[in-house]
Amino acid sequence: MKQTADIPTPGLDPDLCYRAIQAKDARFDGRFFVCVSSTGIYCRPVCPARVPKRENCRFVPSAAAAEAAGFRSCLRCRPEAAPGTPAWVGTAASVSRALRLIDEGALDEGKLDDLAQRLGMGERQLRRLFLAHVGAGPQSVAANRRLLTAKQLISDTRLPLAEVAYAAGYRSLRRFNDAIRQAYGVAPGEIRRASETASGGGIIMRLGYRPPFDWERLVTYLAGRAMPGVESVTQKRYARSFRLDGVSGTLTVAPAKKGHALEARVAVAGAGAGAALPMRRIAARLRRLFDLDADPSAIAAAFRGDPLIGPRLARVKGLRVPGAFDGFELAIRAVLGQQISVKGATTIAGRIVAKFGEPIDSGEEGITHLFPAPRRLADADFAGLGLTGGRISTLKSLAAAVASGALDFSPRETLEAKIAELTALPGIGEWTAHYVALRALGEPDAFPASDLGLRKAAGGGAPVATKELELLSQDWRPWRGYAALALWTL
Repeated sequence: MKQTADIPTPGLDPDLCYRAIQAKDARFDGRFFVCVSSTGIYCRPVCPARVPKRENCRFVPSAAAAEAAGFRSCLRCRPEAAPGTPAWVGTAASVSRALRLIDEGALDEGKLDDLAQRLGMGERQLRRLFLAHVGAGPQSVAANRRLLTAKQLISDTRLPLAEVAYAAGYRSLRRFNDAIRQAYGVAPGEIRRASETASGGGIIMRLGYRPPFDWERLVTYLAGRAMPGVESVTQKRYARSFRLDGVSGTLTVAPAKKGHALEARVAVAGAGAGAALPMRRIAARLRRLFDLDADPSAIAAAFRGDPLIGPRLARVKGLRVPGAFDGFELAIRAVLGQQISVKGATTIAGRIVAKFGEPIDSGEEGITHLFPAPRRLADADFAGLGLTGGRISTLKSLAAAVASGALDFSPRETLEAKIAELTALPGIGEWTAHYVALRALGEPDAFPASDLGLRKAAGGGAPVATKELELLSQDWRPWRGYAALALWTL
């Protein structure tokens, strides 16, 4: 029998999809959804309910496509808990970037034309790409993501329903109530009463992924680069302070006890307890930090025949690219790491946090500060911290550009455009720009070809030339970032 791992994501093969739901194969959770005509409900491939008859099944690439076709979300398998869309849908890089912007709320208040312009295309072209690769238009996708976030917060937290509405991206309670009733046939309060999950001392969210997932290797990488005072990483959990949309607090993430998911607990600091939590943005950032939307089976299959990368990925299952919760923080860390050791850069980062960060009473051991805001570092006096004059100038220029809005850490229309935007800043070269694009933006094709470690690994110990590695890497597209991680760590 043909392995279900060979199912292509954009062009769904109905027969192979049906085999996947018969097997309840978690590797395909979120890659497609099954719409059941006899019930009017759509489900995940791993739904515990009895497998429907083949003639009653229609397969779509996204929850938004199922909603657009008039199907209701299953209350049993809970599509809101499914992994997200894979980081690359075929070659539709623009769709992937648009999805990341939608996750950050680009269409909650903004117009579709504004989103299209940020991606360097027209509205009509953007709609066409979404229909081809996602099965629904951008605005339908945004509405579906608001709905699924709201459903998860209703079921898994004890947030007041008014706070759930705003945390999910709704701008009025009426729209929130109408959306829930239309999607589930009941009021939000009835869903809340039917759920039994208690959130204890914080807000808990489950973040699904496709197995396999090498948690140990990922947190080992993050632990070696953890920002002192801001992050605390062990083999069992990742914790950090955060500040987002005027709300500050702490996050703790660990593998869930059941299922293929991480469990994130969000605790708000006292001063921000009355503010609306941007839960959808927090979830999107955590998914990027832990690379939860990757499809490791598909990535490994793409490298299977490559003599350099293939054997590495065959030895280690579920490799993920460690991302970043905050792009500005990661960019500062990348500048500090230019031409010095990881340990040296971490030490200086800790000095910057201690001197310029805002103290926070986190209740978590090792977490003492919020990372300094861009304006604070733009005006900071870095003397005595062990930095060269050139490095100080780069840090201040970077911070000033972010503080003024001239630079942000959202995707541009192409990877090349973002690299050009970053390298326009003094002291930011190709290596730093690609590293930031890979980890802060989740660009899976970013590849710092000038990196000495990559060049040595590619040459078996003797470094190859940058141009030679750049040429070799063309065969690894669109997943050169995973090739870089394999060369760095395996």
